[in-house]
Amino acid sequence: MKTMETLRLEFKTIENADTVSGKILENAQKKMGMIPNMYAGMANNTALLDGYVAAYNSFRENSGFTPQEQEVVFLSIAFENQCEYCMAAHSFVGDKMTNVPTEVTDAIRNNTEIPDQKLKALSVFSKIVTSKRGMPSQIEINNFLNEGYTKKHILGVIAGVGVKTMSNYFNHIFKTPVDDAFSARIWEKR
Repeated sequence: MKTMETLRLEFKTIENADTVSGKILENAQKKMGMIPNMYAGMANNTALLDGYVAAYNSFRENSGFTPQEQEVVFLSIAFENQCEYCMAAHSFVGDKMTNVPTEVTDAIRNNTEIPDQKLKALSVFSKIVTSKRGMPSQIEINNFLNEGYTKKHILGVIAGVGVKTMSNYFNHIFKTPVDDAFSARIWEKR
């Protein structure tokens, strides 16, 4: 019987990744000034990296959510899935790039009351869709819609769950180390 050991992947680079993954890594370097460890690991399978980046970019551009709401969705899903890497990364993005109030990101990270009622409803619904595997009750759907969200936003949450499922599962299996850039917002599952 094999002993339990942490699976590790080679972190691909622009130079040694296949053509498609190399281009994605190059674009990440240009856009973010770095290649996140998650991308470098995902580059070992172009279907995963390409699918993740395409879905992530589409969510950012087409979900119907503001950048702040997008981070609430991603953080809430990552919390529910207990993804330490994504909690750190999206806390950083929320704080530094999309101006989510720190009290909101901290509330999601600590599973405490979110001070903004609408963002609270979004977080709760994102967690419910994740934990119930896409089967919220009609009452839970109505509670979300009663806060001013629409059917399009329900679809946006579903898209967010799809994106984060790819990254959360990858990070769980391969225990992706948190990048230095995100280290100020390290989070440990409870």
